[in-house]
Amino acid sequence: MGHSEYDPATKDRRPWNAGRMVGAKRALKPQQVWAIRFWLDRERRLRDRAMFDLAIDSKLRGCDVVKVKIGDLVSGGRVRSRAIVVQQKTGRPVQFELLEPTRGSILAWLERRGGTLDEFVFPSRLDHADHISTRQYARLVDEWVVGIRLRPEDHDTHSLRRTKASIIYKQTGNLRAVQILLGHTKIESTVRYLGVDVEDALALAEGTEV
Repeated sequence: MGHSEYDPATKDRRPWNAGRMVGAKRALKPQQVWAIRFWLDRERRLRDRAMFDLAIDSKLRGCDVVKVKIGDLVSGGRVRSRAIVVQQKTGRPVQFELLEPTRGSILAWLERRGGTLDEFVFPSRLDHADHISTRQYARLVDEWVVGIRLRPEDHDTHSLRRTKASIIYKQTGNLRAVQILLGHTKIESTVRYLGVDVEDALALAEGTEV
């Protein structure tokens, strides 16, 4: 049974979120992205490098990253430069780019992994017909950030989804473009997701002369 807020015992109870970072986790900075890539290459983790690069370029949620199939990324024996995935949360398709470093790491992994177009890119170790779980994906992200001496409390799978979107917004200020890339149905969701505030809006206005 729980305590009432008026019970004396509640004064001595430590809040569940004491010392924890709640809310949106930090996006990675460009130098941190390359640091993780270097660390994964040094550790010879082909699968994880492909998964990390795909997560950064695709800007997909973790539940969608783990369910990507080989046929979503490969056509005619080559990794596509653009791909489309139907999002689990919204049921809507979202298109994303796969840049050369990502195509290279995915190809290196698939050449090692093998498989058919109907199989998952990142299979479960327990059942190769299934994909890795979102929990396993989250644990891997923790390993990657710890590998470059970042605090796992500050980053999670959404950090990878948010990374490229944040960089694009900072470089262009184009919220509509970021909304499309993230597959958000409402611009308000994109505003909240990126943490856009009055200071951002004023900074853009101050840099624009008419």
